[in-house]
Formats: sequence, C-alpha cells, structure tokens
Amino acid sequence: MSPFAALQTHPWAFPALEAVHIAGIAVLLGNLVLFEVRFLGLGSAIALRPLARLALPLAVAGFVLAAASGLLMFASQAGDLLTNPAFRLKMLLLFVAGANAVWFHARGSLERGDLPGRVLGTSSLLLWLAVLACGRAIAYV
Repeated sequence: MSPFAALQTHPWAFPALEAVHIAGIAVLLGNLVLFEVRFLGLGSAIALRPLARLALPLAVAGFVLAAASGLLMFASQAGDLLTNPAFRLKMLLLFVAGANAVWFHARGSLERGDLPGRVLGTSSLLLWLAVLACGRAIAYV
C-alpha cells in the first residue's frame, strides 16, 4: 500500500499527519511572533541578535515540518484542495510571506532596525496570521 493510499484509508494516518502539521505551525509561528514583537520594540531587555539566532532557525525548522506534512496532505486530496478558495488564498499568502521574509533579510532589516524593516516585520506577522486563518478555513469553504 502506498503512503498516499494509507493516508486515505488508515483511520489514524491523516489525523496524525495533521497533528504533525499543527506542531510545525506552532513552532514556526511561536518563534516568529516572539522574534517579530521583539524586533518591533517589545521586550527590549532581551537582546535582539541572540534571540534572532535562536528563534529564526527554529521558525525555519517549523516551516519545513509544516511544509513537508502539508505537501503530504495535499497529495492525498489535491483535487479537492485545488478547487478550495481558502486553500488557494493560503498558497498565495505563503508565497507573499516568503517573499516578505526574503526582502526583510536581503535588505538587512535586522541590522538597520528602521521604519521599512518594521513595516516588513508587521507585514510578516499579519501575513502569517492570515495564512493560519486560511488554513483553518479550508475545512469550512
């Protein structure tokens, strides 16, 4: 039996994969929110660069876990998901959030700490929360 068939037939396979996906999201968003609110000025007693060295790699690890599990979930029901407007919006927002992160780091926003960097940081928070909301909406649209 293929792994994709097991996802569709085994009663615990898909829920277990969803749990892995949610764990990845939790690690991603937990660390990203912590970093972003510190970057935006809250918790100034915590040094920004050491926090970034800890939180950002963990956020990337959470993203990798969420993306890998998400791809497996997608493969098991691609037809249904491709017609779901919440899923399509989630994919668009994921792309924009990724581009926003690349822009944030490419321009050296962490070192600059300037207004454009704060706009990118705020955008990051809003985009990832929108991705989360769209992911939740997939089941209801």
